[in-house]
Amino acid sequence: MTEDEKKLLQAKHRLEEAEARSREKERKERTRRLIQEGAILEKVFPQTLTMELSVVESYLQTLTNV
Repeated sequence: MTEDEKKLLQAKHRLEEAEARSREKERKERTRRLIQEGAILEKVFPQTLTMELSVVESYLQTLTNV
């Protein structure tokens, strides 16, 4: 393997690592947002704590169709 091929391979790996870090950052931001939204939902609608997710979804849909 020539020196240029090694450098190209290293650059490719650095790019892949940067993309993986970016995906992980986006995933963590989404997870945080979903947790915060869930906390708000539970605070505003405490009755949803005991509901199944499908029932919560139906409940929220009826509220938005008013």
